[in-house]
Amino acid sequence: MDKILNSQLGRRRFVAGTGFLAVSLSGSSVAAAQGTPDASLSASPVAIDLLPELVIDLSGEPVSIDPALAYSPRDWSIVHGIYDGLITISENGSIQPLAAETFEAVDEFTFEARLRRGLTFHDGTPVTADAAVRGIKHLQLGDSQVIDLFSTVTNVERVDDLTVRIVCDVPSPWLPAQLAVWHILLPDGYSAELLASNPVGSGPYRFASWERGSQLVLARFEGYQPSQAKGTPIADRVVYRFVPEVSTRVADLLSGSTDIAVEVPFGQHEAVESGGAAVISAPIIGSSWIRIATDTVPFADPRVRQALNMALDVDAIAKALVSEEAHRLASLHPDERSMGFSSDLAPYPYDPDGARMLLAESGFGDGIDTVLELTSGVPQAVAEAIVAQWAAVGIRAELQVSELATFNGTWADASAPPLRMATWRPLYDPYTLLSLVFASEGYLSRYANPEADELIASAARESDTEKRAALYRELATVMHEDAPAVFLWNLVESYGVSEDASAWDPRGDQYVLPMAR
Repeated sequence: MDKILNSQLGRRRFVAGTGFLAVSLSGSSVAAAQGTPDASLSASPVAIDLLPELVIDLSGEPVSIDPALAYSPRDWSIVHGIYDGLITISENGSIQPLAAETFEAVDEFTFEARLRRGLTFHDGTPVTADAAVRGIKHLQLGDSQVIDLFSTVTNVERVDDLTVRIVCDVPSPWLPAQLAVWHILLPDGYSAELLASNPVGSGPYRFASWERGSQLVLARFEGYQPSQAKGTPIADRVVYRFVPEVSTRVADLLSGSTDIAVEVPFGQHEAVESGGAAVISAPIIGSSWIRIATDTVPFADPRVRQALNMALDVDAIAKALVSEEAHRLASLHPDERSMGFSSDLAPYPYDPDGARMLLAESGFGDGIDTVLELTSGVPQAVAEAIVAQWAAVGIRAELQVSELATFNGTWADASAPPLRMATWRPLYDPYTLLSLVFASEGYLSRYANPEADELIASAARESDTEKRAALYRELATVMHEDAPAVFLWNLVESYGVSEDASAWDPRGDQYVLPMAR
């Protein structure tokens, strides 16, 4: 298999300590975007009446605010408030310059960016091309679990004070999407200790303080040059509080002690709205699905995998227990913002009789016994509804709730349960998800399909955006028919928002940035 794919699959550390795939955490750590820089999105940022203070209740404390060690939307919400990178991902999924004035592919091996003039770090020092070089070196030379994502980068050249050139040894059309999440501009003299405890960036907010176990405070950087790409700061001071309990976050919102509460469950929406706050349900560029291990009986037979899909009334479960905005998917791709999405591909129908017929045809007319693994982040009612509908057609599944570290450490373990609930977000570009979980040599894979392998590898090296998207659409069709997963629903994040914070805009990548766009 070609180097583009293999470079992503050999790191044992990649999953060891992360929640990329567990439903309770972020899904994909490796964000992806489609297309080339979108100049149409460079309009002036909106004008805002600044709040003196904005309080945000997160569902927990960030694990790390070192950009190379941040692996979830919770971490990234802080990181991308403090730092800017060369580029970001627009709401429509295109690559958009951020600190860069321009970002372009010179050829299939080379990218070049030119920085905007006059940018400064929070300490007043100028932002130059050296800052971009330092940002990539930090990802390549440190202890990041995503270090292999940048292994195809063989040289980072400072062309002049404002221009940097990134050279790869193989075609890497997926690299800009990784840069948009992981790469940030770093000042001279940075260290791992400073990044973890007293970071200096060039983003819209300065680091102010971190009271471990309680809250982290940012202060608006008055020297920031807002752009449409990231937006305009909406507050002079931002307090991120760490509030694991849903009931406490909702109570904080209704008492007026917080302005934004994350992860407000469907059943709490009415209470929030009747209490005078608003509920914003934002479509996240991600999906929920059940990975099926095809290396074991009875799931080696695609008819059994198809039966797992057809036995579920996914829309009924989603609408009743997840969100009114959630709907059944035909593939891993949630909507048109995800490269590879096709509106022509129809989801599996809810067809219990058809599921029973497929089980009988495959020699399992008496049903099957199996295990569905999940983490505590999955609402119990959702998992129970899935298992109950499977049971109606003879698929008897036991629920196994695992600790996050165990769950994430056993994706390729042949002794682990064959079915596991997962999410992946954001999914602007499916490269990392596919190469890790669904390529036969993927580090997290228990699936093998030569046709899928070839399409995954071809898309990884195809530099033409439209051709690459077409390859992913073809792959989606192949995987729909072969069913290595039960395709569930698109992800929706619900926030409780006070009237004072009405200028705030949610994002498709689930970062909670105190910005308006």
